[in-house]
Amino acid sequence: MGAAVQQSSGNNGRRRGRRRGRAQPMAEINVTPFVDVMLVLLIIFMVAAPLLTVGVPVDLPKTAASALPGDNEEPLTVTLTAEGRVQIQTTDVLREELIGKLRAIASERSSDRVFLRADGAIPYAQVMQVMGALNAGGFSNVGLVTDTGGPTLDDGGE
Repeated sequence: MGAAVQQSSGNNGRRRGRRRGRAQPMAEINVTPFVDVMLVLLIIFMVAAPLLTVGVPVDLPKTAASALPGDNEEPLTVTLTAEGRVQIQTTDVLREELIGKLRAIASERSSDRVFLRADGAIPYAQVMQVMGALNAGGFSNVGLVTDTGGPTLDDGGE
């Protein structure tokens, strides 16, 4: 990482008077250590990036539907856990406070899209209650999150 020193070898190895003992710095930069460090950092970020996804572990139902297209803003996620708790992103919210918090969030966001994640063991009525709260809170574009690879209702073309 430092500069190397190159000695003058003019006059068949003999040196003259005042220049005796002085060395000239080499003006080349060695970029190999810089490239090595950058490659290591790139590998670290490539490995760590998938681990940064935020989520609450729920057992999502499986469907044959395809994924929704994304937008520029970070998606807002509301989660219903198997225990019946409601979470906005990763923060627990009481059901009584849900509409007020959603209205406050909706006033600061440009998109009205929200993703609803509900555990497969949650009764349908509770999911619909939360969807009603999302609509009352200002979010009319609700996407239901599922796992892919579930059964299709196609009977084989009969």
